[in-house]
Amino acid sequence: MRKTPSYAGAQEQDLPTPCLLLDLDTLKTNIRTLQAFVAKHGKRLRAHAKTHKCSRLAALQIEEGAMGICAAKVSEAQGLIASGIRDVLLTGPAVTPLAHEGILECARADKGFIATIDNLENATRLSELLVSQGRLLQCLLDLDVGFGRSGVPLENFMSFAAAARRLPGLKILGVQAYAGDVQHIADYEHRREANQKCLDAASSALRILRDSGFPDPILSVGGTGSHVFDCGHSDVTEIQAGSYALMDVQYRSIGSHENAERFDTFAPSLSLLTTVVSTNRKGFVTVDAGLKAVYRDGAIPEVIEPGLHYDWFGDEYGKVSGNLANPPLRLGDKLHLVVSHCDPTVNLFDQFFIMQSKKVVDVWPIDLRGCSW
Repeated sequence: MRKTPSYAGAQEQDLPTPCLLLDLDTLKTNIRTLQAFVAKHGKRLRAHAKTHKCSRLAALQIEEGAMGICAAKVSEAQGLIASGIRDVLLTGPAVTPLAHEGILECARADKGFIATIDNLENATRLSELLVSQGRLLQCLLDLDVGFGRSGVPLENFMSFAAAARRLPGLKILGVQAYAGDVQHIADYEHRREANQKCLDAASSALRILRDSGFPDPILSVGGTGSHVFDCGHSDVTEIQAGSYALMDVQYRSIGSHENAERFDTFAPSLSLLTTVVSTNRKGFVTVDAGLKAVYRDGAIPEVIEPGLHYDWFGDEYGKVSGNLANPPLRLGDKLHLVVSHCDPTVNLFDQFFIMQSKKVVDVWPIDLRGCSW
C-alpha cells in the first residue's frame, strides 16, 4: 500500500510533481481585497466553492467575512455542509430524485441553505417531496440574463414567479442572475456594457417580485470579472465571485479599470509546480505537466520564471521553450505555472500544498473534487 508522506516543512524541491501550490499570504490578500471592496459598497460576498473545491479554503473565506458559500452541484453543497460550512447557496439546477433528496439533506443540516429553481415542473415535484416530509425549502428564482445555460427568460419570469409562489414547501427569497458569459470579455468597457444589460434584466425581475409583495428580495449575481460593476448597482445584494481567490491566465488576460491589458486586482495565489524531465532536444525542455495536470481551456499556462513559454505536449507532458540558458535549465529543475483555467485544473488534484516562504506549512485536501452531480 502506498504511504502518504508528511510534507510539513518540506521545500518545493522535495514535492512530487506535478502538484498545486497555494501561497497563503497571496491567498489571504486576495480574499481580503475583495471582501473589503464588497463591504465598502454595502454588499455581501457569498464566495463560490466551485473554483477551489476545498472546505478548508471555504472556511477561510467565511472567517474573513464572507456571509456564505456557493456550490454549483448538490454533492458540492453536501460536502461543504458536512465539513461545517453553513449558509450554502446551490447555484445550479437539481432535477433528479437523487438530487432532490440531497437538497432536503442539505436543508435539514443547514438552516441557511438556499436552492435555485428555474422550471415549474421540477419545482412542483420538489414541492410535493417537501410537503410529504413536512419540510420548507428556501429558494431563489434563477433568471436567464442572456447566457441561455439555465434560468427563466425575463419574458416568462412574471408567470413563473407567480406559479412558484403558490407551491407549498417553497419559500422564495429573491433572484439569482449569473452572467457567466460576461466574466471573461477582454475589453473592460465592453464587459461593463454587457454586464449592465444583465443587471437591467435582473432589476426588472426584482421589480416583479417587489410589486407582488416582496419588500426586500435577494439579488445574487456576478463573478470575479464583473464584481466592480455589480457592487455599484443599487439592487444587488450579494456577489458570487470565486476565481478571485486563486486566479488564472484566463482571468489575468482581461482588462480592468486600472489596466486595459491586465486584470491584476488579484494576484495568482495558485501555481502548478512541474519538473523538467527531459533536456535531450535543442530549443525546448520537457516538463511533467500535460493535459492530465493542466486543463486546456481558455488560455495557455504561463511560466512564472521570466523568459520561458509553455506549450501543450501530450497527456503527461508539456513543452517549455524560450531562454533556456540563462540560467540554464537542467534535468530535475522545478518551474511554476499560472494555470490556464483554475476551476477544472483544481478538480484534477487531491490536495493543495500551502506555502509560505517556499516551505510547506500545511496540506489542504481538495475534498470536493469529483463532486459533479
